[in-house]
Amino acid sequence: MAGLTQAGCSGRSRRAPSGLAPTQQQQPSLSGDGSKLAVIVDQRGRPTVQLRDLKSGQLLQLRHFSHHQPHSSPSLSWNGRYLAAVIQRGNRRLVLIEDRLTGRAHPLRLPAGRDPVNLSLAPNGRELAVQTAEQGRWQVEVFDLSELLEPDRPGGRRETTTPQEP
Repeated sequence: MAGLTQAGCSGRSRRAPSGLAPTQQQQPSLSGDGSKLAVIVDQRGRPTVQLRDLKSGQLLQLRHFSHHQPHSSPSLSWNGRYLAAVIQRGNRRLVLIEDRLTGRAHPLRLPAGRDPVNLSLAPNGRELAVQTAEQGRWQVEVFDLSELLEPDRPGGRRETTTPQEP
């Protein structure tokens, strides 16, 4: 497929307003609100994650993914605040989560000997499912990120609690 198209239930499709160049695109991940799209593209012979705002068509800057290549299995939170992907550093495959609001990188440490293959970030950013390979065996583990990341809720809503009376 040479570009990005959008199709409805009617079977009709239209090109998304993204201005995407005719490049190979793989492993799409759409934010929960449908505003952002992450894809893997070939950049100078290496698979690289790109993030695009679908409304404006603009390519969005990613601070922490430009230095670690190749990339695979991108996954976005609800508003696209968090982008998680598998990166390669030397001979090791790692999970990296970028907080686009604060600019911070959050590498996820997996148990020794386990290599990430695919992942899926919960829409609110509080959990991450990771398919791992260990000595030829596949398994899926779910990691609790609630101590690491703030929730990314629909519409940017914040959850507040009322203090309990003693």
